[in-house]
Amino acid sequence: MAGAQSAPPAPALVLELNAAQPSDKGCRFTFVVTNNLGAELSKAAFEIVLFNEAGVVDRLTVLDFKDLPAGKTKVTRFDLSGTDCTKVSRVLINQATDCTGGGIDATACLKALRTETRSGIAFGI
Repeated sequence: MAGAQSAPPAPALVLELNAAQPSDKGCRFTFVVTNNLGAELSKAAFEIVLFNEAGVVDRLTVLDFKDLPAGKTKVTRFDLSGTDCTKVSRVLINQATDCTGGGIDATACLKALRTETRSGIAFGI
């Protein structure tokens, strides 16, 4: 008797906002990113939007995660100068500004993006 087979998980790029901590420069955002797209990304960059405690857009910036090997989890930190961590209520991924890799569609980074947070700050697309 054949056992039930589950479908393989859909390809995904998992981006987790792991922490936001004050730094000498402002606020240090730590991200954990896992490339489960099935191919290496030679470059992945996202435009993010920071919202303040009143829900008003405070800043737009691009974060460059550089290369992301297939099947690998990577931790990356970004220091955003002049940003007060305690006043950031939400981080939004506005768009993928770069998504490059062999056999990767340029829209894959955003279409297959899955966001998570452990920081207490709302994080999503």
